[in-house]
Amino acid sequence: METDALGAPAKMADRREELTPMLSQYLDLCEQYPDSLVLFQVGDFYETFCEAAELTARLLEITLTKREDSTGRYPMAGIPIDNAESYIETLLDAGYRVAVADQVQEPSETAGIVDRAVTRIVTPGTLTEDAFLDESNTFVAGLADGEGDERGLAVLDVSTGDFYATGGDTRSVRDEIDRFAPEEAVIAPGLDADAFDGETMVSPFRPDAFGLDSARDRVAAYFGDPDTVLATDAEIRACGALLAYAEHTRAGEADRLDYLNRLTRYDPREHLLLDAVALRSLELFERRGVGGQTDATLFDTVDETASALGARELTDRLRRPLLDTDEIAARHDAVGELRGDVRTRERLHEKLRDVYDIERLVSRVSRGRANARDLRSLKSTLDVVPAIHDALAGSESQRLTALHDRLDPCRDVRNEIDTALVAEPPIELTEGGLIAEGYDPDLDSLRATEREGKNWIDELETTEREHTGIDSLKVGYNQVHGYYIEVTNPNLDAVPDDYQRRQTLKNSERFVTPELKERESEIVTAEQRADELEYDLFTDLRSSIAAETERIQSVADALAALDALQSFATVAAERDYCRPELGGDAVEVEGGRHPVVERTQQSFVPNPTTLSRGDIAIITGPNMAGKSTYMRQVALAVVLAQAGGFVPAASARLPVVDRLFTRVGASDDIAGGRSTFMVEMTELATILDAVTERSLVLLDEVGRGTSTADGLALAQAVVEQLHDVVGATTLFATHHHALTETADRLPRARNYHFAADGSGGTVSFSHELKPGAASGSYGIEVARSAGVPDPVVSRAHELLDRETDEQAGESSEETELPDGAVGRLHGVDIAQTTPLEALELLSELKSQLE
Repeated sequence: METDALGAPAKMADRREELTPMLSQYLDLCEQYPDSLVLFQVGDFYETFCEAAELTARLLEITLTKREDSTGRYPMAGIPIDNAESYIETLLDAGYRVAVADQVQEPSETAGIVDRAVTRIVTPGTLTEDAFLDESNTFVAGLADGEGDERGLAVLDVSTGDFYATGGDTRSVRDEIDRFAPEEAVIAPGLDADAFDGETMVSPFRPDAFGLDSARDRVAAYFGDPDTVLATDAEIRACGALLAYAEHTRAGEADRLDYLNRLTRYDPREHLLLDAVALRSLELFERRGVGGQTDATLFDTVDETASALGARELTDRLRRPLLDTDEIAARHDAVGELRGDVRTRERLHEKLRDVYDIERLVSRVSRGRANARDLRSLKSTLDVVPAIHDALAGSESQRLTALHDRLDPCRDVRNEIDTALVAEPPIELTEGGLIAEGYDPDLDSLRATEREGKNWIDELETTEREHTGIDSLKVGYNQVHGYYIEVTNPNLDAVPDDYQRRQTLKNSERFVTPELKERESEIVTAEQRADELEYDLFTDLRSSIAAETERIQSVADALAALDALQSFATVAAERDYCRPELGGDAVEVEGGRHPVVERTQQSFVPNPTTLSRGDIAIITGPNMAGKSTYMRQVALAVVLAQAGGFVPAASARLPVVDRLFTRVGASDDIAGGRSTFMVEMTELATILDAVTERSLVLLDEVGRGTSTADGLALAQAVVEQLHDVVGATTLFATHHHALTETADRLPRARNYHFAADGSGGTVSFSHELKPGAASGSYGIEVARSAGVPDPVVSRAHELLDRETDEQAGESSEETELPDGAVGRLHGVDIAQTTPLEALELLSELKSQLE
């Protein structure tokens, strides 16, 4: 997703010398931030002018007005500051970056133009405001090139501090981009944006940030010697430029992001590869269909986390399943222990519900953006840690024991916050009332002076009524004139001589006395000094807590991991998932179920899977019988197992899969000039190029987008390639019943089918997987069930019967292959034949037969 550069409003730029000081200031800011929409504070509104105003009014559906001054009339559109976040979110959704220019000077402090400066740049990938965020990660990516086809990738969540880096060739890095699905990206000069899909905003950024020397210095400033944490220059350039961009978007804040103290460099080969196609077709995080269940994804199904921390951790585990069997086993041990210990599991869930999103809280603390309530929320979370720590006492699994040891209760941090802040502080830091009594003697003294003065004034009304005999006398206060004594006009003759007139109203006069003025001065001075001292004390407290960022982040990591484990355990216990046995070459599942479908349907028919490594299951049966559901459930069992969870089955023995490829379901790219068949072939080519013998491949109806003959030829060639050359375990669903004959001649091919009953003109499904090939597709019966009119169904039966008779007649005629064709077949080395060469051979043989 790219947007045109906004630039400075041309109508203003052409008449710069004529502009008023305020509009000239606006134009300067637009020129400083040419790729952002500048929201310019004017009083209680953020305003835009000229072309920017026309754009803003259209996008936000607000009124376009006119501003008139000595230089003419300008279009103008504004939004209220107190509701700005909702409007900014709309601008972000429309694909724009927003530069917020605030007044950084009080109007009373200057006789001229008020100073304004951009205090924050809001972009889709660098969001930190709660109003824009949900519990999931929001990533911005940096992409840089190296030698030849080498690429370096960095992804950062500015709101949490999660920072990852990796590298590889163009294809492997693109797969990692698909995993993280960044909202925004900055890319090195010379690279194009093809690696990112249309949902990612590609933001221009200064080329020098990608320079190796500059990048090395910036990475070193955060994490030490780059060569100790990153593998290539391309990775260093990507990380350095991304850090520079994150600093750039902070505008008015301090440049350095002090809470960024962890950079995780990983090798893509450490994780099960799930490319964009697999993520979509398996519906791990998003539904492909329209309507129906809104929470029908794998994540939604296994998400029993109690905190935002845990939800993000669970997402990461599903997005990056492991290949290390020891690490997977450690997760399984912990899940198994929690599954069996109901009391501990439920206690953990209850306590974790009280955990705030302390990753984001501590990042706000570090950035100087946290208020007193944020610190109180941080303290409330840390208060829960001792109980969670105690709940894990006596744990047997290595992983739970390690998490128990990492749960630092941070008593000093909790005590410092609790001692310093009142229990329910106000949101605004300048309002006062933040700091608890007894924390600072000077503040206590100022507050005592303020209280004593106000108590004296509270008693003044009674005292002066007795002194003057004026029963209607009132003591009041306003921000303009301060404290006053008000006397109505009929009682003015009784006013004492020491009363000094302050204000005349229609029906009364307002007065002050020398003693009242003195007390007012004491109160106002004490109040102002107390507010200023409170603010200073709070910022000192915030800085003190910020110094503990790394320590608090470690606690957050432990809580997140624990929440993800208890989520897996809860699902396993409540839905009868089993612990998978990992290792070996075979896929052996008894009573396997689709985790999402069984949750959304009243009944589900379990099915077994028995495949050795390299086996190809050719699956036939009518539409709606369950072929796609079955294939997906096998794949989802692999994902769950390698993510560290249990699987929906009676028992499961699974290999560790390096890559999971899918070609399931039809899709097209009309805007990109690609038909459904072209998309299918492109995805198929990617699979055949990258698949290994340790991969799991799901193929559904390969070749359906072309003629029957071509489709069957393609399907058979693909099966032979996967069987003879690659040796990948494959589930292959097809309506080409002729393909089932392949199982008779390929030793590792097996036929399976989903049976259906098409008697009586209707079709019913058992959803049971059975050995052997299906007897038919029952397409006409399915059409009848879907409501296709009877005349059409009847005519289809007539045509099918006629074609069947013709085929029977043709098959009775003996056909001999020409001697040349037989010779060509005998001379083919199948193991060394590519799919393309196989298709060329089939075309040649067909020509000879004709």
